[in-house]
Amino acid sequence: MEQATDVIAATRTALNEASALAVQYSFAILGAIILLIAGWVMASFVSRWAYEGMSRVRGIDETLARFFTNVLRYALLILVFVTVLAQFGVQTASIIAALGAAGLAIGLALQGTLQNIAAGIMLLILRPFRVGEYIETSSVSGTVREIGLFATEFKTFDGLYRLAPNSILWNTPITNYSREPTRQNELKISLAYEDDADAAMERLLGFAKADPRILKTPAPAVFIDSMSGATIGLTLRYWAKSGDWWGVSRDMIKRAKLAIDQAGHLIPLYGAEAQSGSAAIADAEMIAGEPAMPERKARR
Repeated sequence: MEQATDVIAATRTALNEASALAVQYSFAILGAIILLIAGWVMASFVSRWAYEGMSRVRGIDETLARFFTNVLRYALLILVFVTVLAQFGVQTASIIAALGAAGLAIGLALQGTLQNIAAGIMLLILRPFRVGEYIETSSVSGTVREIGLFATEFKTFDGLYRLAPNSILWNTPITNYSREPTRQNELKISLAYEDDADAAMERLLGFAKADPRILKTPAPAVFIDSMSGATIGLTLRYWAKSGDWWGVSRDMIKRAKLAIDQAGHLIPLYGAEAQSGSAAIADAEMIAGEPAMPERKARR
């Protein structure tokens, strides 16, 4: 009989303690749920506000704005989660230390990836190139299609798709052929000493002035820039819009050959060259399978 009484008393005590714990932790659980909902709403509101604010800043790329807002949002959610754990008596200092150690380990494991992200952020901030511009580096060249946080997409001259890590683009000099509105070009031609250089210069300058794509200011110019043992070097220098530069340079090479033929001159077999003043043309011709070759014509 006494044993039954003890069991009943122990059961009642356990039930009372369980009910007390249930009441105590029910409020804690309810508070945690409210805190999670409020933190989620607050993180969404703050991240949206930050995105709208950065979008108004000139020079901040949309990709970069979304990246920073996502980082801010997840940082707030982690703070809310740690606060909720503190409601249940969990030592948050140890959690923060564990998160720091995990972040360090992940950073060491993804060192190359994080380097690409850092380079992508710098490229989006400084903007040495934009989507649609044609650039050239020591390792890649082409028209920029998309700039991401990890890599940049290109379309090459011959229509190929190329993906370059941002760390490669950030650690090398970049030549942007589309950034400036106008570009200069030089066309070099060699003549024999017995040819009439003045007549050839006049015809070259006439062809340049007659082309509407060549800018009037700065005005095109033709001059003798070199003298060798067998030839005289002529240079035609002109400016054109960046969008017209390629077509003008190709047409002027053809017109230069026509001008020399009309003047009755013969390009010397040795030492003669007719080329553009930019290595980009020769490179583009090699890509297209048409290597640039100097015009040569034997003298009678």
